[in-house]
Amino acid sequence: MKDGRRIKQILILLLLLFLYRAFFESPPSSSPPISNAGGAMDTFFISHGSPTLSIDESLPARHFLLSWKQKMFPRRPTAILVVSAHWETTEPTVNVIQGRHDTIHDFYGFPDKMYKLKYPAPGAPELAKRVKDLLTASGFKRVYEDTKRGLDHGAWVPLLLMYPEADIPVCQLSVQPNRDGTHHYNLGKALRPLREEGVLVFGSGSATHNLRDLRPGSDDSVIPWAHQFDNWLKESLLQGRYDDINHYEKKAPHAKKAHPWPEHFYPLHVAIGAAGEDPKAELIHHSWSLGSLSYASYRFTSSSG
Repeated sequence: MKDGRRIKQILILLLLLFLYRAFFESPPSSSPPISNAGGAMDTFFISHGSPTLSIDESLPARHFLLSWKQKMFPRRPTAILVVSAHWETTEPTVNVIQGRHDTIHDFYGFPDKMYKLKYPAPGAPELAKRVKDLLTASGFKRVYEDTKRGLDHGAWVPLLLMYPEADIPVCQLSVQPNRDGTHHYNLGKALRPLREEGVLVFGSGSATHNLRDLRPGSDDSVIPWAHQFDNWLKESLLQGRYDDINHYEKKAPHAKKAHPWPEHFYPLHVAIGAAGEDPKAELIHHSWSLGSLSYASYRFTSSSG
């Protein structure tokens, strides 16, 4: 009888020990820890150029993005935050999408097959809330949520090529064309913690973007103003002159010609700001289309890891 009672007591103690470890030492199953074995993420600026990037096999930038996972960034993000030139608001806004994104075909007069393309990536509502919290904590007094807006072509066209499976949660953050480069740099600066959480942050715009000065058939001949601005941008980034980038309107040659409106340039500022302290810039792709449309794309790696 004593042996049986002792065995019963031992079993009860083992059960209590098991329950203690399960409850106090294991993370809750609903909130698994983010695996970030590869260290902090880099940030990127992607020049998405024309919407025909989605179908035009002649564009080198298309093949660059198609090789993204194999050659440029094999690491799988936990989620993706895209800052697209094609979502303009007066105040920072995130899309909080439950379920799958709608695909917005926000362009006109292109081949019919482009309007049939879909990118039904899952929404990232948790990331959207995190972005809003980070911005609010950094002093942005008004940050809004949009629960209906899908992915515009500044987001889904590059993503369609980079991650064709559409199986990584995606969130979008808007740009504010009524503000300046420093505002957008500070947006990115507030988002720096996302790099430690496995989130891929990239800005999607264009290194040059003047739709009134495109030259069909001139892909091998770059217009001088576009070439000069693009060279200034490359030298400024590679030399770490980020304050010049923030004030490009005063510092860059042909700034107003290269960007009559600033919305395609501001995603670059967010990418720089989000990269961490003293980031190092790397030109990861460079090509031209239509004589003045630069597809220059950049990677930003923080010196602090």
